[in-house]
Amino acid sequence: MHKRSVYTNRGKPLKKFSITEFKPTIFFLVKFIGIYVVANLLYGIYVTSFSPAPDPITRIVTINTSFILNACGWDTSFEDSVKDPTTELIFGNKRTLAIYEGCNGINVIIIFVAFLFAFGPIGKTLWWFIPLGIAVIHVMNLLRIVLLFWVSVYLPDMMYFTHKYFFTAILYIVVFLLWIVWVRKFSNPKAVAS
Repeated sequence: MHKRSVYTNRGKPLKKFSITEFKPTIFFLVKFIGIYVVANLLYGIYVTSFSPAPDPITRIVTINTSFILNACGWDTSFEDSVKDPTTELIFGNKRTLAIYEGCNGINVIIIFVAFLFAFGPIGKTLWWFIPLGIAVIHVMNLLRIVLLFWVSVYLPDMMYFTHKYFFTAILYIVVFLLWIVWVRKFSNPKAVAS
């Protein structure tokens, strides 16, 4: 009795499955998930420590959004909610948009940073790319909230779709593009040494 080889449709033998081939991928996933879970737990502790009031980061995002809207000619103000941990944008004496902690962009920033640390390498380049990426994400998140404010004023029926899917997808596309820049331009050993 002799062994039969397993062939693909092109007549070449298939390689045996080896876990060592996937070791870098598995290591990346373990690091990414570990960093993400730990950072989210710490962030959850931070947010709940201010309950029932909104956390300071959410307030800052709301203040920044109000500043942008006022600079664009909208007369807005903001106020902490008395019943929810939100800060609300007020326009025309009406509470127009509630900003929850999930709207402040921190979860997106955690995903961004977890990927960078998991993918590596850790060096000087990483320490300037992280703040740059956080700044880009923050600006895009502010733009997202400004546009959601506009939708809530002019197209309130579109609020659920634009909030849940459209603008959220755009924010994650920005994060994905930042990851691509990191992987293609800055994650090689020569970039780290500089």
